[in-house]
Amino acid sequence: MELNVLAVGDVVAPSGLDYLVRHLRALKRLHGVDFCVVNGENASMVGLTPAQAETMFDAGADVVTLGNHTWNRREIVPVLNDCRYLLRPANFAPQLPGRGYGVFETKAGPVTVLNLIGRCDMPFGPDNPFLLTEKLLKTPETKLLLVDFHAEATSEKLAMGYYLDGRAGAVWGTHTHVPTADCQILPGGTGYVTDLGMTGPVRSVLGVKPEQSIANFRGDLTSRFEAAPGPCKLEACLFTLDAATGLCTRAERVDVHD
Repeated sequence: MELNVLAVGDVVAPSGLDYLVRHLRALKRLHGVDFCVVNGENASMVGLTPAQAETMFDAGADVVTLGNHTWNRREIVPVLNDCRYLLRPANFAPQLPGRGYGVFETKAGPVTVLNLIGRCDMPFGPDNPFLLTEKLLKTPETKLLLVDFHAEATSEKLAMGYYLDGRAGAVWGTHTHVPTADCQILPGGTGYVTDLGMTGPVRSVLGVKPEQSIANFRGDLTSRFEAAPGPCKLEACLFTLDAATGLCTRAERVDVHD
Protein backbone atom coordinates (compact mmCIF):
# COMPACT_ATOMS: atom_id res chain seq x y z
CA MET A 1 0.00 0.00 0.00
CA GLU A 2 1.15 3.53 -0.78
CA LEU A 3 0.58 6.75 1.14
CA ASN A 4 0.60 10.13 -0.62
CA VAL A 5 1.92 12.82 1.72
CA LEU A 6 1.64 16.53 0.88
CA ALA A 7 4.03 18.91 2.67
CA VAL A 8 3.06 22.58 2.32
CA GLY A 9 5.55 25.44 2.74
CA ASP A 10 5.26 28.14 5.40
CA VAL A 11 1.93 29.96 5.28
CA VAL A 12 2.75 33.69 5.32
CA ALA A 13 0.27 36.44 6.23
CA PRO A 14 -3.54 36.38 6.21
CA SER A 15 -3.44 36.48 2.41
CA GLY A 16 -1.38 33.29 2.37
CA LEU A 17 -3.85 31.63 4.73
CA ASP A 18 -6.74 32.69 2.48
CA TYR A 19 -4.90 31.23 -0.51
CA LEU A 20 -4.42 27.95 1.37
CA VAL A 21 -8.14 27.83 2.14
CA ARG A 22 -9.02 28.38 -1.52
CA HIS A 23 -6.62 25.84 -3.01
CA LEU A 24 -5.57 23.10 -0.58
CA ARG A 25 -8.54 20.75 -0.90
CA ALA A 26 -8.51 20.92 -4.69
CA LEU A 27 -4.76 20.22 -4.69
CA LYS A 28 -5.31 17.23 -2.42
CA ARG A 29 -8.02 15.83 -4.69
CA LEU A 30 -5.90 16.37 -7.80
CA HIS A 31 -2.98 14.36 -6.42
CA GLY A 32 -4.86 11.84 -4.30
CA VAL A 33 -3.32 13.11 -1.07
CA ASP A 34 -3.86 10.89 1.98
CA PHE A 35 -2.07 12.98 4.61
CA CYS A 36 -1.14 16.67 4.68
CA VAL A 37 1.34 18.60 6.84
CA VAL A 38 1.33 22.42 6.71
CA ASN A 39 3.91 24.73 8.29
CA GLY A 40 1.86 27.57 9.77
CA GLU A 41 4.23 29.67 11.84
CA ASN A 42 4.02 32.84 9.72
CA ALA A 43 0.26 33.13 9.31
CA SER A 44 0.37 36.30 11.43
CA MET A 45 3.66 37.29 9.74
CA VAL A 46 5.35 36.24 12.99
CA GLY A 47 3.37 33.58 14.80
CA LEU A 48 0.07 31.73 14.62
CA THR A 49 -3.21 32.47 16.39
CA PRO A 50 -5.67 29.79 17.56
CA ALA A 51 -8.22 30.96 14.98
CA GLN A 52 -5.64 30.68 12.20
CA ALA A 53 -4.67 27.18 13.32
CA GLU A 54 -8.32 26.13 13.23
CA THR A 55 -8.66 27.60 9.75
CA MET A 56 -5.72 25.50 8.54
CA PHE A 57 -7.27 22.32 9.87
CA ASP A 58 -10.62 23.24 8.29
CA ALA A 59 -8.78 23.87 4.99
CA GLY A 60 -7.44 20.31 4.93
CA ALA A 61 -4.25 20.20 7.03
CA ASP A 62 -3.95 17.02 9.10
CA VAL A 63 -0.99 18.37 11.09
CA VAL A 64 0.33 21.93 11.48
CA THR A 65 4.00 22.48 12.33
CA LEU A 66 5.75 25.58 13.67
CA GLY A 67 9.26 27.03 14.03
CA ASN A 68 11.21 29.98 15.38
CA HIS A 69 8.09 32.19 15.62
CA THR A 70 6.18 29.69 17.76
CA TRP A 71 6.07 32.02 20.76
CA ASN A 72 5.37 35.33 18.99
CA ARG A 73 1.62 34.90 19.50
CA ARG A 74 1.34 33.73 23.08
CA GLU A 75 -2.38 33.03 22.73
CA ILE A 76 -1.38 29.83 20.91
CA VAL A 77 0.12 28.35 24.10
CA PRO A 78 -3.10 26.70 25.41
CA VAL A 79 -3.71 25.20 21.98
CA LEU A 80 -0.20 23.74 21.91
CA ASN A 81 -1.00 21.94 25.15
CA ASP A 82 -4.47 20.78 24.12
CA CYS A 83 -4.21 19.98 20.39
CA ARG A 84 -1.99 17.04 19.47
CA TYR A 85 -2.24 17.95 15.77
CA LEU A 86 -0.31 21.19 16.33
CA LEU A 87 3.44 20.67 16.78
CA ARG A 88 6.29 22.94 17.82
CA PRO A 89 9.97 22.01 17.38
CA ALA A 90 10.84 19.00 19.53
CA ASN A 91 14.30 20.34 20.39
CA PHE A 92 12.98 23.42 22.16
CA ALA A 93 13.64 23.38 25.91
CA PRO A 94 11.63 20.48 27.40
CA GLN A 95 9.82 22.67 29.95
CA LEU A 96 8.13 24.69 27.20
CA PRO A 97 4.47 24.06 26.33
CA GLY A 98 3.37 21.71 23.59
CA ARG A 99 4.83 18.66 21.89
CA GLY A 100 7.37 18.19 19.11
CA TYR A 101 6.11 15.01 17.52
CA GLY A 102 2.99 12.93 17.26
CA VAL A 103 1.71 9.64 15.87
CA PHE A 104 -1.31 9.85 13.59
CA GLU A 105 -3.51 7.22 12.00
CA THR A 106 -3.67 6.98 8.20
CA LYS A 107 -4.99 4.43 5.71
CA ALA A 108 -1.46 2.94 5.62
CA GLY A 109 -1.16 2.70 9.39
CA PRO A 110 0.40 5.03 11.99
CA VAL A 111 2.61 7.88 10.82
CA THR A 112 4.99 9.82 13.06
CA VAL A 113 5.47 13.53 12.30
CA LEU A 114 8.54 15.14 13.88
CA ASN A 115 9.06 18.91 13.97
CA LEU A 116 12.67 20.10 14.46
CA ILE A 117 14.45 23.45 14.42
CA GLY A 118 18.00 24.09 13.26
CA ARG A 119 20.77 25.78 15.23
CA CYS A 120 22.77 27.56 12.50
CA ASP A 121 22.03 31.31 12.51
CA MET A 122 19.05 30.95 14.85
CA PRO A 123 18.81 33.59 17.62
CA PHE A 124 18.59 31.09 20.47
CA GLY A 125 20.13 27.77 21.47
CA PRO A 126 17.82 24.78 21.03
CA ASP A 127 18.99 21.27 21.77
CA ASN A 128 21.00 19.47 19.10
CA PRO A 129 18.38 18.24 16.58
CA PHE A 130 20.59 15.37 15.39
CA LEU A 131 21.13 13.92 18.85
CA LEU A 132 17.49 14.38 19.81
CA THR A 133 16.38 12.60 16.64
CA GLU A 134 18.71 9.70 17.40
CA LYS A 135 17.09 9.29 20.83
CA LEU A 136 13.62 9.22 19.28
CA LEU A 137 14.65 6.67 16.66
CA LYS A 138 15.76 4.24 19.38
CA THR A 139 12.12 3.79 20.37
CA PRO A 140 10.34 3.83 16.99
CA GLU A 141 6.56 3.87 17.16
CA THR A 142 6.00 3.50 13.45
CA LYS A 143 7.72 2.60 10.21
CA LEU A 144 6.50 5.83 8.62
CA LEU A 145 8.43 8.92 9.77
CA LEU A 146 7.99 12.45 8.38
CA VAL A 147 10.29 15.30 9.44
CA ASP A 148 9.79 19.06 9.07
CA PHE A 149 13.25 20.58 9.69
CA HIS A 150 12.78 24.33 10.22
CA ALA A 151 16.30 25.61 9.59
CA GLU A 152 18.25 28.48 8.03
CA ALA A 153 21.34 26.78 6.63
CA THR A 154 21.00 24.58 3.55
CA SER A 155 24.00 22.58 4.76
CA GLU A 156 22.27 21.76 8.05
CA LYS A 157 19.12 20.67 6.20
CA LEU A 158 21.07 18.50 3.75
CA ALA A 159 23.01 16.93 6.60
CA MET A 160 19.75 16.03 8.34
CA GLY A 161 18.42 14.51 5.13
CA TYR A 162 21.43 12.23 4.76
CA TYR A 163 21.49 11.52 8.49
CA LEU A 164 17.95 10.14 8.28
CA ASP A 165 18.32 8.57 4.84
CA GLY A 166 16.83 5.09 4.96
CA ARG A 167 15.26 5.76 8.37
CA ALA A 168 12.61 8.37 7.46
CA GLY A 169 10.02 8.36 4.72
CA ALA A 170 10.50 12.06 3.98
CA VAL A 171 12.52 14.99 5.31
CA TRP A 172 11.72 18.51 4.14
CA GLY A 173 13.09 21.93 5.01
CA THR A 174 11.06 25.00 5.93
CA HIS A 175 11.83 28.53 7.22
CA THR A 176 13.69 30.17 4.31
CA HIS A 177 10.54 30.57 2.16
CA VAL A 178 12.42 30.02 -1.11
CA PRO A 179 11.68 26.74 -2.93
CA THR A 180 14.69 24.65 -3.84
CA ALA A 181 15.07 22.54 -7.00
CA ASP A 182 16.37 19.41 -5.27
CA CYS A 183 13.18 17.44 -4.57
CA GLN A 184 14.52 13.88 -4.77
CA ILE A 185 14.82 10.43 -3.27
CA LEU A 186 18.11 9.99 -1.43
CA PRO A 187 20.17 6.78 -1.94
CA GLY A 188 18.71 5.06 1.11
CA GLY A 189 15.12 5.74 0.06
CA THR A 190 14.19 8.91 1.95
CA GLY A 191 12.27 11.63 0.12
CA TYR A 192 13.97 14.99 0.54
CA VAL A 193 13.81 18.68 -0.39
CA THR A 194 15.93 21.45 1.14
CA ASP A 195 13.06 23.95 1.26
CA LEU A 196 9.39 23.68 0.37
CA GLY A 197 9.03 27.42 -0.25
CA MET A 198 6.06 29.34 1.09
CA THR A 199 2.34 29.94 0.74
CA GLY A 200 1.81 33.67 0.41
CA PRO A 201 2.47 36.81 -1.65
CA VAL A 202 4.29 36.25 -4.94
CA ARG A 203 5.79 39.73 -5.41
CA SER A 204 7.49 39.96 -2.06
CA VAL A 205 10.68 39.28 -0.14
CA LEU A 206 9.72 36.18 1.84
CA GLY A 207 6.17 37.54 2.05
CA VAL A 208 7.17 41.07 3.09
CA LYS A 209 6.73 44.25 1.02
CA PRO A 210 9.96 44.51 -1.02
CA GLU A 211 10.49 48.17 -0.14
CA GLN A 212 10.47 47.35 3.56
CA SER A 213 13.01 44.58 3.15
CA ILE A 214 15.22 46.81 1.01
CA ALA A 215 15.08 49.55 3.65
CA ASN A 216 16.08 47.03 6.30
CA PHE A 217 19.15 45.90 4.33
CA ARG A 218 20.09 49.53 3.56
CA GLY A 219 20.14 50.27 7.27
CA ASP A 220 17.25 52.74 7.10
CA LEU A 221 14.74 53.33 9.86
CA THR A 222 12.09 50.70 9.28
CA SER A 223 8.54 50.04 10.35
CA ARG A 224 6.99 46.74 11.34
CA PHE A 225 7.01 44.36 8.37
CA GLU A 226 3.79 44.18 6.39
CA ALA A 227 2.60 41.53 3.95
CA ALA A 228 3.05 42.39 0.29
CA PRO A 229 -0.16 42.91 -1.69
CA GLY A 230 -1.05 41.16 -4.91
CA PRO A 231 -1.23 37.58 -6.16
CA CYS A 232 -0.28 34.61 -4.00
CA LYS A 233 1.18 31.13 -4.47
CA LEU A 234 1.18 27.77 -2.69
CA GLU A 235 4.45 25.83 -2.75
CA ALA A 236 4.56 22.19 -1.72
CA CYS A 237 6.04 18.77 -2.36
CA LEU A 238 4.32 15.42 -2.73
CA PHE A 239 5.97 12.30 -1.33
CA THR A 240 4.66 8.80 -2.03
CA LEU A 241 5.64 6.32 0.67
CA ASP A 242 5.61 2.52 0.61
CA ALA A 243 3.78 1.43 3.75
CA ALA A 244 5.69 -1.87 3.90
CA THR A 245 9.15 -0.30 3.98
CA GLY A 246 8.36 3.21 5.21
CA LEU A 247 10.47 4.63 2.38
CA CYS A 248 9.75 6.99 -0.49
CA THR A 249 8.98 5.83 -4.03
CA ARG A 250 8.21 9.22 -5.60
CA ALA A 251 9.02 12.86 -4.78
CA GLU A 252 7.89 15.88 -6.78
CA ARG A 253 7.01 19.56 -6.47
CA VAL A 254 3.30 20.42 -6.75
CA ASP A 255 3.10 24.23 -6.66
CA VAL A 256 0.07 26.45 -7.30
CA HIS A 257 0.48 30.00 -8.62
CA ASP A 258 -2.00 32.73 -9.54
